Amino acid sequence: MSGVGKSSVIRALASRGLRAIDTDWDPEWECVGANGDEWVWREDRIRVLLDEEDADDLFVSACVSNQGKFYDRFNHVILLSAPESVTIQRLANRANNPHGNKPEEIADVLRYKATVEPRLRHAASAEIDTSIPLEEVVSRVLEISLQRH
Repeated sequence: MSGVGKSSVIRALASRGLRAIDTDWDPEWECVGANGDEWVWREDRIRVLLDEEDADDLFVSACVSNQGKFYDRFNHVILLSAPESVTIQRLANRANNPHGNKPEEIADVLRYKATVEPRLRHAASAEIDTSIPLEEVVSRVLEISLQRH
């Protein structure tokens, strides 16, 4: 979900030398879906990425409608979440991404939080509330990643 810290977590993992890819709004990984109203994973590119030899040491950040097609390819699906107040504050203070600065975008994010986040929670193998400091979130992601199903 927007404003929960996906990009920050992926950047922090990458800064530790880990293989971490943020697919969000990146045309290398995502494209406009068939309906023309949302971004989806480029499934061909994601398949190639997950077929690579070192895919077991890979962290991927996303929030797209077709990601569930690939859940069986991941060791863990971690939902990053945050309370509404934290999400709104983060959207308002964003410097690297303009999405969420407009009232209608904030309303969309909150609507998705109410409608999409429960489905993501149901499919996730773990959840982390990102209202804690970023380093703690990253530590928890790493702890979960070491666990086997």
